Amino acid sequence: MASSGQAAPSFVRAAAHPLRWRLLTELAGSDYRVRELTARTEQPQNLVSYHLRLLRDEGLVTARRSTFDARDSYYHLDLGRCAHALTTAGATLHPALHLGPPAAPSQWPEGVRVLFACTGNSARSPIAEALLRHHSEGRIEVTSAGSNPKPHLHPHAVRVLRDEFGIDVADQCPRHLDTLAGRRFDHVITLCDKVREVCPDFGDDPRPAHWSVPDPAAGRGTYPDFARIAAEIDTRVRHLLPVLAATTPPKA
Repeated sequence: MASSGQAAPSFVRAAAHPLRWRLLTELAGSDYRVRELTARTEQPQNLVSYHLRLLRDEGLVTARRSTFDARDSYYHLDLGRCAHALTTAGATLHPALHLGPPAAPSQWPEGVRVLFACTGNSARSPIAEALLRHHSEGRIEVTSAGSNPKPHLHPHAVRVLRDEFGIDVADQCPRHLDTLAGRRFDHVITLCDKVREVCPDFGDDPRPAHWSVPDPAAGRGTYPDFARIAAEIDTRVRHLLPVLAATTPPKA
């Protein structure tokens, strides 16, 4: 048990501030730019930026330059780091409070539909599609598409899914977002800063989210680049599962 003179864990101190907690909760659902966080929290931009910097110093939040507009940055909550920090904080208070990994839902709601979108639909979004289908054991209806699809999946994307996760997508082909017109989705998740700006409205009030994930094919586009991005997407997908488990699709 913690001694009476022991300082609170750094995660507790970081999350205890009302604005920082609000930023954490906003970023738990989607990656955002600072001006979007300013609007969502209704706080001055300099104050939001200051508290984002403190969260970055704690390693809870990261930032990446937008590939749509390099003057912008997207902020991302590291849910894996948060999970570790919460586990450590609980164990600091009392050994019995050491939190284990969340159990997989025993029964998924039927009819939950998820769309992943990126520009080429050749790497990021098909990786996310394959991993969500894999982790949900096929119970979630998931698809992916792109605003400017490539002719074929990138060979490194096919290879990394096969080698690292045992998933075969060799016969899958990229598709255009326009081919999904009229489809209903409960969650629409963009993985590309560019496609976020042009993703069509699918109606029926889907839950939008943005994952600002770099294109592994950009630059040298090596297999290790794809493996690193696939690991990041896998972490995001596994943290998405409890959100999807709580989704109740509208009745037809």
